[in-house]
Amino acid sequence: MTDTIPTEFEALDERAAAIGGDHYVERLATGCRWAEGPVYFAAGRFLVWSDIPNDRMLRWDELTGTVGPFRQPSGYVNGNTLDREGRLISCEHGNRRVTRTEHDGSVTVIADRWQGKRFNSPNDVVVRSDGSVWFTDPPYGILSNYEGWAAEQEIDGCHVYRADPVTGEVRIVADDFSRPNGLAFSLDESRLYVADTQARHLRVFDVGEDGTLSGGKVFAEGTPRETYDGLRLDDTGRVWAAAGSAVLVYDPDGTLLGRLKLPEPTSNLVFGGRKRNRLFITATSSVYSLMGKVTGARPVWAGR
Repeated sequence: MTDTIPTEFEALDERAAAIGGDHYVERLATGCRWAEGPVYFAAGRFLVWSDIPNDRMLRWDELTGTVGPFRQPSGYVNGNTLDREGRLISCEHGNRRVTRTEHDGSVTVIADRWQGKRFNSPNDVVVRSDGSVWFTDPPYGILSNYEGWAAEQEIDGCHVYRADPVTGEVRIVADDFSRPNGLAFSLDESRLYVADTQARHLRVFDVGEDGTLSGGKVFAEGTPRETYDGLRLDDTGRVWAAAGSAVLVYDPDGTLLGRLKLPEPTSNLVFGGRKRNRLFITATSSVYSLMGKVTGARPVWAGR
């Protein structure tokens, strides 16, 4: 039987009244060392997430409520997303690369080097409607053997990258981060939000037609107890950020609307379910779920 806890949402702005749902949060699974990278497969109605230190990916079935293995070893996968064809895109800490799992189960390497140098440990990833793959590259997977393999850093810095869908060219699009982490596009893809975990802030960039970034102003400031990790948007453009023992919800103007508090430090989140109104949250040892009034953003290529 699924565990439940009372929903604890701290409203900080009158606009938070539009955010509501069940009076309880479900704990769908537990027993992980550090759960991360949730991704929801609508066609199969299941959730996949990473358990990085255990070098595995797990799967929760929405119809039966059962949890089982998805992939092990996984290459110490961290962040995951889907592309326009519903294929799994993953950031592999251990193999220091970004990959695509094809429909037949084979794995294609999207990017594993920049100018001949190995990445640090790709962390989180999003796909734009033009097919380009954007990802962050902090060093967490090479700092020790806990979330990957201890290794020397080959690239000077921790950057945000874009992989071209046609040529495969990988280029740096932002190089002034300390520890870039979660990232998400605005509803019309004209802006890119990027978390910097070590700097404790969220930044927002303007996205050019040629895939370049400009601007990069601070969108929101965290605290020592609320450092940003994974990001998602809902269909109104609100930004949802995993940050410490809460999920923070921001209006597109940068106002903090409220906090969804959880009993464990959060890492990432994704909207799913039949109506995209079920929020799945990875938090340390567990995966939590809240059915709400808020609907997750649809990818641009899926229409509105």
